[in-house]
Amino acid sequence: MAGSATATGDVTVERVEAMKAGLLEAEHRLLNELRVLRRGMRGMPDSEPSVIPPLTLGQRIADAVAATMGSWTFIIIQSAILLVWIVLNITAYVKQWDPYPFILLNLALSFQAAYAAPFIMMSQNRQQDIDRKSAENDFKVNVKAELEIELLHQKIDQLRETEVLQLSSSIKELIELLKKDKPA
Repeated sequence: MAGSATATGDVTVERVEAMKAGLLEAEHRLLNELRVLRRGMRGMPDSEPSVIPPLTLGQRIADAVAATMGSWTFIIIQSAILLVWIVLNITAYVKQWDPYPFILLNLALSFQAAYAAPFIMMSQNRQQDIDRKSAENDFKVNVKAELEIELLHQKIDQLRETEVLQLSSSIKELIELLKKDKPA
């Protein structure tokens, strides 16, 4: 009967080994890739300084123009100016400086659009750079979190394995004790 107790312990060890082997190869590959990536990130200096560099004069102007032209206040004021311009030229209340096809008004609006578009695009490009850096940081944080979760899974698996081995050895000892105490 002592041989059957050892066989029970061997079966438990075999089950633990089978559970270890049960991990899919893809999971091992992914874990190894994440470990390599993490090691690579440890060696790299931070690409972004912790202090945000101050904005240049051009960037501040571009942001101010984009913020102004993208507001309801600007739209309302510009609409009011256009309406006054058109009414004054149609009614001839004041000398008509821009008669009906409003060529001067079209020229002024084209001039405004020609200068506003680059300012707005500069502001959007800068915001896009900020968003890209933020997305890169989010990716790095996600990779690190995934690695930490995987490490926690490994620690829990190791604890379970240890617990199963301890339980199986305890069961083995109990079986041996029961067999010794059992009258023949």
